[in-house]
Amino acid sequence: MADVLQTLSDSMAGAVETAGKSTVKVSARRRMPASGVIWSADGIIVTSHHVVERDEDIKIGLPDGKTVSATLVGRDPNTDIAVLRADVGGLTAPTWAASESVRVGHLVLAVGRPGDDLQATLGVISALMHHKDENKFFAQTDVVMYPGFSGGPLVSASGDIIGLNSSALMRGVSLTIQTSTIQYVVENLLKHGKMRRGYLGVGVQPARLSEALAASLGQKSGALIVSVESGSPAEKAGLFMGDTIVALGSSAVGDMEDLLGALSSTQIGATITAKIVRGGQVQELPVTIGERT
Repeated sequence: MADVLQTLSDSMAGAVETAGKSTVKVSARRRMPASGVIWSADGIIVTSHHVVERDEDIKIGLPDGKTVSATLVGRDPNTDIAVLRADVGGLTAPTWAASESVRVGHLVLAVGRPGDDLQATLGVISALMHHKDENKFFAQTDVVMYPGFSGGPLVSASGDIIGLNSSALMRGVSLTIQTSTIQYVVENLLKHGKMRRGYLGVGVQPARLSEALAASLGQKSGALIVSVESGSPAEKAGLFMGDTIVALGSSAVGDMEDLLGALSSTQIGATITAKIVRGGQVQELPVTIGERT
């Protein structure tokens, strides 16, 4: 038994050491620095949005002890991700674990570099969550997030990085933004400097459909329009208060979350079909999706 525990212990220490080569200190707020992860060898760093309180005079503490300046590329408060560009090259980018490879019960390590030295803590993945809104994948863990661990990596037993740790997305819960979501957000921020989001211009609330409509549409609820913004894509398309949206393009809509999920950045500028219930009858209207500013 002692040999087994020693082998496991050595394996975990090795995983921390591997992840540490890609874990940096991020000094971008007045209080304690936080952590970040090297995204690419040419100086792209990913960290938590909530730890980047200033856009200037950002400092990155590298694994080799050097400190370099960085600039903010962009941020996404919706997923608590920020992308920085450090004035350095030749960094060590990690191996990112595919989101689908992560399972409840896996042993994981939260790694941080809030100071000059690497820190780590052990836990397990307790739940996996997928939100329809903009490709959001999260892992919930029982890992204790020590001060300065936000923006640092969650590491598998093999040393691969599962995602980015955040203490700001859900109060009292340790959440990790998984690889697929990070990649989606980073690519958008590098390309546009912000997250582009589709815009319809309606306020909605969930509404139950009649039994006949529910049977014919294969869903129990839709998104009842309670307000329409002046000059919005919805108004231009002829959507009115009292209409119930049941589908947008190829996506069924049963509530606000479904609607937001259907308004992805890839839909901006596209004309798609809005399926609505008006006066008890199903109708279809073409609507051109705008961009939220």
